[in-house]
Amino acid sequence: MTLFRKLLFLFMFCFSSSLMAQQLVVEVTQGVDSPVPVAVAPFGWSGSALPDDIASIISQNLGRSGFFKSMSRENMLSFPEREEQVFFRDWRMMNQDYLVIGRMEPLSDSEMKITFELYDVLKEERIFVREVSAGNQSLRDAAHYISDVVFEALTGIKGAFSTRIAYVAADRRDAENQRYRLQLADWDGERARTILESNEPILSPAWSFDGTKLAYVSFETTRPVIYVQHLATGQREQVQSFPGLNGAPAWSPDGHKLAMVLSKDGNPEIYVLDLRTRALDRMTQNSAIDTEPFWAPDGKSLYFTSDRGGSPQIYRMDLSSRSVERVTYEGSYNARGRLTQDGRFLAMVHRGSSRRFQIAVQDLKNGRLDILTNSDYDESPSIAPNGSIVMYATQNGGRGILSAVSLDGRIRFNMPVPQGDVREPAWSPFLQ
Repeated sequence: MTLFRKLLFLFMFCFSSSLMAQQLVVEVTQGVDSPVPVAVAPFGWSGSALPDDIASIISQNLGRSGFFKSMSRENMLSFPEREEQVFFRDWRMMNQDYLVIGRMEPLSDSEMKITFELYDVLKEERIFVREVSAGNQSLRDAAHYISDVVFEALTGIKGAFSTRIAYVAADRRDAENQRYRLQLADWDGERARTILESNEPILSPAWSFDGTKLAYVSFETTRPVIYVQHLATGQREQVQSFPGLNGAPAWSPDGHKLAMVLSKDGNPEIYVLDLRTRALDRMTQNSAIDTEPFWAPDGKSLYFTSDRGGSPQIYRMDLSSRSVERVTYEGSYNARGRLTQDGRFLAMVHRGSSRRFQIAVQDLKNGRLDILTNSDYDESPSIAPNGSIVMYATQNGGRGILSAVSLDGRIRFNMPVPQGDVREPAWSPFLQ
């Protein structure tokens, strides 16, 4: 069986159970050994009821990251809104290391100013005070932004709470029919919306580097076709529809090109399409199956999966010389690679001596490979733009769910649904 046929078979198999996709909910299954205690007090507000509780969202974000242990609001002795209302002894008594407080004031009928402050409880000092404005319908965005600011201040890592994820969900209508949906949601699965709905499979969603477009493969015409969708307008365009395989689109860092897999000349090969000129450049010419291209962050090389060495492994092509080198050697199967934004770490689906398909990460500087997961069938890794977390699709109780693990393996969380299957996660870049 060819590599592509195997991958397509596995995709269809993973969607074969009883399905009804619902909203994702983050569930932390493993955090750091000693997560930092942090309390987020309710933000002060004297107006009418608001659609979202900012402090609750911030607390959930920090707790779900695995780095922090969020304090329950029911255990708080007070709800300070300003510095003079903060009594450090109370928070020390409750074993809290950090405290976030805030207040909201109306600027107009539809906009408010949010002031938020971060305190070091043990040092009894304020770390910062900041302000941000938000509309009544964008409070969740403001909460994610505040979470990013607090997270970076306490960890030194840029927060990714304001990012989004794309994924494919499916509903089983009857014994023979399924309905597939390309979904877009906040990082935590909230505010999910459908980008495309079809009776035929949807594959390989890929974000443009500016976060404004999604490329994906749809079988809605009964054969694979690559589309690009503009998220702001909903407008979409057909990119390629040659006879045979059209698949695995991947954006160049400058957003002007798409790498893809085409079999229009008989064998699946890597091509690069210039979206401005529509010029198509064939990159590989090999009797093996070349698939799953992805770009180095500097745009100077392409990585891809190939079985030219006898088993699926990841290779790198220098775009200036077209020279190809093998990157992965450990294990009998390494595929679906993705790079961190600094280009140092390569996440992939790996099969080693255990014969299980697991998520692994290879340090391209020293060659070290670490297996991050311990389940039987994991697939489709996608890395957060801050390089800290790998999201992937896996199985839990016979259903497909999304899970995530930190690059050091210390933090794990699931994004389960009450029923159904989700697959093909794609984490957005940082959004403006």
